[in-house]
Amino acid sequence: MKLFYRKYGENKPVLIIVHGLYGASDNWVTHGKKLSEYFEVYILDQRNHGNSPHSIEHNYNVMSADIFEFMDSQKIEKAILLGHSMGGKTVMTFAGKYPEMVSALIVVDISPAKYLINSFSNSKTEKHKKIIEVLNDKEILQANTRAEANKICAKYIDEPQIRAFILKNLKRTNSGFKWKLNVDVITKNIDNILSDIVLEKDISGFPTLFIKAENSDYITEKDINIINNIFPTAEIASIKNAGHWVHAEQPKLFLETIVNFVLD
Repeated sequence: MKLFYRKYGENKPVLIIVHGLYGASDNWVTHGKKLSEYFEVYILDQRNHGNSPHSIEHNYNVMSADIFEFMDSQKIEKAILLGHSMGGKTVMTFAGKYPEMVSALIVVDISPAKYLINSFSNSKTEKHKKIIEVLNDKEILQANTRAEANKICAKYIDEPQIRAFILKNLKRTNSGFKWKLNVDVITKNIDNILSDIVLEKDISGFPTLFIKAENSDYITEKDINIINNIFPTAEIASIKNAGHWVHAEQPKLFLETIVNFVLD
């Protein structure tokens, strides 16, 4: 699949950024521009997100194949891969399949483990349930203004930051709003998206960094054991006072962590 992308910088080591679920490349533009001081930066829209094409297939095998196709089309032989959340699982899957194309791997607040959508005791999957309910509420698409859409969204999601993040996916049309996201496919494949990923054990051919947000439960002690088993040489860095969208909540610390890891 030919993915939409944004590019910043030239003639430097290549850094490819892959966003998370419900996200898009435009969430990463500020970071991309700043990182272009050090890297030739490409920010991708994953399939069924942003400005990339929609498809009935949505799993980590096809999404990692999309990255391969992108790198091949751009004649990029090797790159630093950075993925957040769902994007983290995409780049981990890619690294397991094509380690020779990875110069360094940065995984942001996600592990290879499974997250159970039907576990009511699990706060992270409970949020996904609410977001899926928002995406499937037809009333939002009939709203007259974004403020009205936000009010409807607030019936499901309390946090203003998460509402703003989700509603960035709304696009105005002549007859109201539509989602840029492929809502039907994401809804049907949410279990695939939250599933564990199958990787070869001991992937250690390139430097690997996992960034854990201090206030997030996406990387637990159990997850760290899984990470160490598969990526025995990986570093794990924790960023204080940040939740799952760590790059938005602590942008300065986040960028410093990336630059220091790659350039040191």
